This record gives sequence, C-alpha cells and structure tokens, in this order.
Amino acid sequence: MSAKQSGLEAGLDPEEEVTDVVCDEADLRDGEMMEVEVGDHNVLLVRCDGVYSAISNQCTHYGAPLSEGVLSGCRVRCPWHGSCFNVKTGDLEEYPGIDCLPCHKVKVENNKVYVSVKKRIRGQPKRVKWMGVRDQSVSHTVMLLGGGAACLMCAETLRQENYGGRIIMVSRDDLLPYDKTRLSKVMNAESDSLLMRRMDFFHKHDIEVWLKKEALSIDTNKKTVTFDDGLIQSYDQILIATGCRAKGLDCPGANLERVLMLETPEDARCVHYACTGCRTVIVGTSFIGMEVAAYLLDTSSSMTVIGSSELPYQKTLGREIGKVTMTMLEEKGVTFYMNDAVAEVQGKNRRVKAVKLKSGITIEADLLIVAIGVSPNSEFLKGSRVRMDSKNYVIVDEYMRTNITDVYCAGDLTSFPLKMAKGQKVSLGHWQIAQAHGRIAALNMLCREVELNTVPYYWTVLFGRTIRYAGYGEGYTEMVLKGKFENMKFLALYLKDGEVVAAAGLNVEPAVSVVAERLAEGRVITKAEAEAYSHYAIRTMPRPVSRIV
Repeated sequence: MSAKQSGLEAGLDPEEEVTDVVCDEADLRDGEMMEVEVGDHNVLLVRCDGVYSAISNQCTHYGAPLSEGVLSGCRVRCPWHGSCFNVKTGDLEEYPGIDCLPCHKVKVENNKVYVSVKKRIRGQPKRVKWMGVRDQSVSHTVMLLGGGAACLMCAETLRQENYGGRIIMVSRDDLLPYDKTRLSKVMNAESDSLLMRRMDFFHKHDIEVWLKKEALSIDTNKKTVTFDDGLIQSYDQILIATGCRAKGLDCPGANLERVLMLETPEDARCVHYACTGCRTVIVGTSFIGMEVAAYLLDTSSSMTVIGSSELPYQKTLGREIGKVTMTMLEEKGVTFYMNDAVAEVQGKNRRVKAVKLKSGITIEADLLIVAIGVSPNSEFLKGSRVRMDSKNYVIVDEYMRTNITDVYCAGDLTSFPLKMAKGQKVSLGHWQIAQAHGRIAALNMLCREVELNTVPYYWTVLFGRTIRYAGYGEGYTEMVLKGKFENMKFLALYLKDGEVVAAAGLNVEPAVSVVAERLAEGRVITKAEAEAYSHYAIRTMPRPVSRIV
C-alpha cells in the first residue's frame, strides 16, 4: 500500500477528521485540478509533479471557486480578481486576497484518492499566515506612513518574516485599513464592515497604529518625521505610502454645499443618503464615476454624467468598451455630456442648484459628485531629499527603494518600474499593486533583494456585471476581439509591437486570469496565438482549465 501525502503533513496534530474518497487516481492527471466535497467542506484537489494536494476551494478574497481558475505549476489563480495561492502550502502568492488557505491531508490507497479535513477548520476557508511579535531586545524601528493596503501588507510581511523590531503605522484617517475598492460599489456600507483587520489583530502582532495623525515633514538625515501634533518620531527605516487624494473642481462654486467627493466610507454613505430623489450630476467618467452612476441610478430622480473625453475609459479600456459602458448606462436613463467640462457650479442659499458647462449648457442639479482624478499626497516631502517626478510622484526602483537609503515608497504615490512593460516607469492607483508594493518593500527592508514582479489586475462592476482587466495596455496599437461587446460576452486582447500587453473581459472567466498568469511568467502572447487562444477562452470552460496555460 502506497500513500502520497500533501505538503502540509508536517505539523498536523491527531485531532478528529472527516475523510472521504473523492475520486479514482486515474480521474486526475498531472497538472490538473478538480473540485471535490469532503463532508460539507468544498475542497480543491490538485495533482502537481505527481503529488496530490488539497486546499480550500474558496478564494480568501471574495470566495470565488478556485476550481474555475487557472492552474500554472503549483500555483492557482482566482478567476475573479487574480489572487494566487500555492496549492501545496495554501500560502497566498498574489493579492488582492490577504489571507492564506487551509490545507488538507491527502493519501492514495488502492487507486482511490482520500482527503481528510479537520473538523475544527470546516467552514473556515481562510488561514492567517504565522506572524511573529516584537522582541524587546531589538531596538530597530520601522515606520509606515499611511493607513492603506501598502502599509498593512508591509507590516504583515515584516512579522511573517519574523522581524522583531518596533513597527509603527501612522494614518491621518480615523479608521484602520479598509477595503477602498468597495466604496463605489457598496456605498451604504458601515465602516466596520470594510475593515481589513481589526484592532485585536494589530495588538496580537505588536503593530502600533496611530490614527488621526498626519506627517508634516521628514528629515532623512536625522531619520525623523514631524507630525501635526508636534511629535517628532525617529525611525531606522521608513515606508512612505500616503497615497493620493481626490481632485476638486477649479471653478466658481466648487465649494458649495452638496458638491461631494468619494474618499472615505463616510463620504460614500453621505452620497448614498443625499442622492434620494435628487437630480444627480457626476463629473468624471473614470471607473469610480461610472460605478457611482450605476449605483445611484435607482434612487436619484435623474442622472447626468459629464466627461472630458469622447467616451468613458477611453485611455484605459479603449473606445469599444467605453461605448458599450456608455450604452449600458444610457439605456438605464443616464444622460451624458462628453468632450465637455464644468465652467461654474451655480448655487442658491449656499447649495448647488445647477452646473454650467464650458459648452454653455446648464444642467439643473441638487447633488454634484466630483470624480475627476487624484493628486499625490506628497507635499510633506517637499524640501526633503526624496526624489519626485514632475507630477510629484515619488520615484522608486524595482525594490521599492527611493534615492535615499532606508527610505521606501509604495502604493498610489509612486512612480515605479513595471516589469511586464519592460521596466517603464508608471503610476497606477490599483489596490492589488499597492499591496504588492508593501510586501516587496518589507522584504527589501530585510535585505532579501526581491524585485517587484506583479501584473496589474483590477475590475469594475456595473449593474451586476463585472469587467475584469489585467496587464498594462497604455499605448496599445491593436485589439484582438472575440465575442461581441453588445452581447455582454467578450474578451479583448490589447497588443503593442505584436504582443499582448493587456486583456479585458466580461463573462469569460477565467480568460483574463489566464492572460495575467502568462504575463506574470514573462511568456509572450503573439497576435497569432491571441487570435487562436481567444476562440477557446470565450467558450464555457469545463474543469480542468489548467491545460491552456
């Protein structure tokens, strides 16, 4: 009798388990995966390098079935948002998920595959990776400026790597790190429901969190930061991840009441409750602007969108997807004024009552929402030796290092080299990118010399439909399309210099994740391959999907 055990065998304690025969050995070939049930637990069974392993089948981000994702070697990528997990250990290898997956014991006897699930973890599809705590004998201090995803992942990675020094996370917000991607999708959410970690997590792992405290200046010679309450705090290494803020209108009337922007959960709730029965106007056709328009449509008495380009998303997703998005919203009653801009916000009794456009058109409004882009929160760096570009984004290398020793930067604030774009310096406000930045910064603070190698992955939701995007398509010259935009089922592959640089898809999961994985591996997708591949990608994909990678 032989047995092939999963990679989690070490450390398993002899507690009560549920064991089921899940398949015959011949049912799963090497490099394949399948969904199985063990008791009431949904499990992903994988055969990799001749060895069986089993992990929870639900992605720790939003619960997507990983069996419908992409298997590449010993890594599985989520079909929805691109999180990646090691199938042997369950460890998280790519964001936006933040937790790992539990592993289960596997054995093969008499050509039958058995999976055992501990009863204590049934119904618990997430596992927090082991983290150390502070060692009081270590005098070293890492300061994390910012309360977002980059700083959180930096702190967690430091503790996961058993860093024993002091960690101080400083945020000007009054909230612990929260999921900002949901602000324009679930606008009435309570702040507590958006938190990525709760305070007991930070206490448990000796991560100090200072809220409602803003940095005013940094002295990189003395290694100190001065805060708005007069405190001067020293550091040994620092991560600057203060992000960006929403741009306001620069015109008369911009400061009237009910001219709102979306930056915090409180802002989102304010917009949600203010729009009821109102004539709502949105300035900006970014992802946030379009999501807010779709979300508020049912409660507003009318909805108008003003855009500076001809179509929404024109620079990122292209004209075709911009046109489809615009049509979707127009069919629901949204009025668009494109290639235009706000000249004046007119008011009565200090409240907005109309929006005058540069074209001369005047739109009656009770509520004006501004979503026209962002500006970097880097003012406190002016006068320091930290190098910034012409737009005041902080320049970093592939290790997230600035030009100053022991000063790192991450997230929306950075101009960083994107490996899949041949090292081109870019500034991307993507959630998953900020998380990856934080992890890489932490590893390099610990002298691990790990380069950033992540593929941008984001998504937008309109009327329950999710458009997924992976890669970096700016400057693309050609598009390979399979499916039809108007049928709401398509895969668009963006090409530059004869190679695929990005993909966008609707209702073709896991096609976008397949492209993301290929790009992450550094494997070129030619135009000819794209045309052949995309035929397959838009089909209904049965298990296993891994054979196309």
